[in-house]
Amino acid sequence: MGDTSFIWSSNKQSIVTLSSCEAEYIAANSAICHLIWLRNMLKHLGFPQENPTKIYIDNRSAIALAKNSVYHKRSKHIDTCHHFIRKHVKNKEVELISCKTNDQVVDIFTKPLKGETFIKMKFMLGMTSPD
Repeated sequence: MGDTSFIWSSNKQSIVTLSSCEAEYIAANSAICHLIWLRNMLKHLGFPQENPTKIYIDNRSAIALAKNSVYHKRSKHIDTCHHFIRKHVKNKEVELISCKTNDQVVDIFTKPLKGETFIKMKFMLGMTSPD
């Protein structure tokens, strides 16, 4: 809570995607499902979230797809259940923010990184080495 991560999960997507845009869009949709659940739980505990929750995505096409509900020739095959994200972006419960790949902190959990990048990500998470 606050500026600390307190929940994390990783799993393979259960569907095959045809582009990195689609993969990021579906991953963001899954994250938003968890996010809405957490926002509702906090609301019931007496801690309503007034501002939109920020979701960092390193694919600008996925952000554009979530913000623009206009028919896209290249995204017509995406199942409608994955457009859940659009409602929450429109209602300002979620804010999608473009994030450079080099600043995507979650990569520490999902990819092999060079030593210097690993150390940078570790400190971005607030982790330090014991003295």
